[in-house]
Amino acid sequence: MTTRTYLFTLVDGGGTVPPDLALVRTMVERGHTVAVIAEDTMAAEVEATGATFRPWIRGTNRPTRLPADDPYQDWECTSPMALFERMLDRQLVGPASGYATDTAAAIAQVRPDAVVCSFFALGAMVAAEASGLPYVVTHANLYLLPVPGRTPAAMGLRPARGPIGRVRDRAVLSFTGRMWKRGKAGLDEVRAEHGLAPLDRFWDQAQHAELELVLAAEAFDFPGPLPDTVRYVGPVLEDPPWTDAWTAPAGDAPLILVGLSSTFQDQADCLQRIIDGLATLDVRAVVTTGPTIEPDALRAPAGFSVVQSAPHSEVLAQAAAVVTHGGHGTVMKSLAAGVPMLVLPHGRDQGDNAVRVTSRGAGLQLKRSASATAIAGAVRRLLDDPTYSEQARSLGEAIRREADVNRAADALEVVVVPVACAGP
Repeated sequence: MTTRTYLFTLVDGGGTVPPDLALVRTMVERGHTVAVIAEDTMAAEVEATGATFRPWIRGTNRPTRLPADDPYQDWECTSPMALFERMLDRQLVGPASGYATDTAAAIAQVRPDAVVCSFFALGAMVAAEASGLPYVVTHANLYLLPVPGRTPAAMGLRPARGPIGRVRDRAVLSFTGRMWKRGKAGLDEVRAEHGLAPLDRFWDQAQHAELELVLAAEAFDFPGPLPDTVRYVGPVLEDPPWTDAWTAPAGDAPLILVGLSSTFQDQADCLQRIIDGLATLDVRAVVTTGPTIEPDALRAPAGFSVVQSAPHSEVLAQAAAVVTHGGHGTVMKSLAAGVPMLVLPHGRDQGDNAVRVTSRGAGLQLKRSASATAIAGAVRRLLDDPTYSEQARSLGEAIRREADVNRAADALEVVVVPVACAGP
């Protein structure tokens, strides 16, 4: 096997970190040389893979995962338009020049054979394209970019049915296309700084990649056409290395796993209502708060274990149901374990994940503002109706068949390296 040098340019998206770094670790284990530009919050995790860590200097770099250091703070947005503007300003276009500058410097020093870019690091893609190197984009969730004929993303929509549904999808794509066009000028400025021509469409920057690797299960997604460069390579089901050991609460009542986001989404009130609702049922619970919420900030009865982290795969082996915000990692692990879930989406891609769970009969969905009574009632339904567990197990079997990080690594190893860029 020919060993190569890869430069990964990663952004701390919370749930995106474990699958991205699982791929990094696999490439290192295969004998490749890997350097990773990432945020300081990821330094220890990157170094644990055996890769070389380089911090973002001009690109976004948060020192901690605490809410005050979050550069996006999307929980503050009160409307979809406000959220969209913040995504452009703070996540996609605003930091792009810094990402591009840092990536260009790293390419000159590391001399990689290929660059692997986080979906969020558009500027890194610009630098890779300008260098003439092949670049690969990782999507650590479903494929969210607009494609005619696919269900529009980020809106929690079911697949279109009939002419009215197709009109809906075309209207949504037209509207969102106009919104994304508002960010194209800023991205074209970054491209011009690196000697590249303007884009035809905003998301062409990602879709110009040699490959787009979707670290998700195709069996979980809704069907639809995809660009030729897109590959579904399966989800990563392993737990992140920072999880703590856990002990199951005493007793033999059904065990419920509660896990909302590992990043701050102003979820403390929702967590408390979940606990209050579950407290009215004859259940035990393991509640993982994540690193941004202190466990002692929540009130819980006896029989409930409230901790910052626990290895979800181990808890799921004993769990009867899951209550979650619908993050991709938690949803994949829950289904792979055959455990039905109640999903309370808080934003981002979570509505899309929720609708894929509910449309397959593998769980239920409520608003994040749902009352403790409503939450208790939904969990009771999951426990009383075996159909939810049966559907979760059925979908989970298909997901497990795709869950192999080696598929992504295989794809990276066959990325064509142009002769002009493969110098000594």
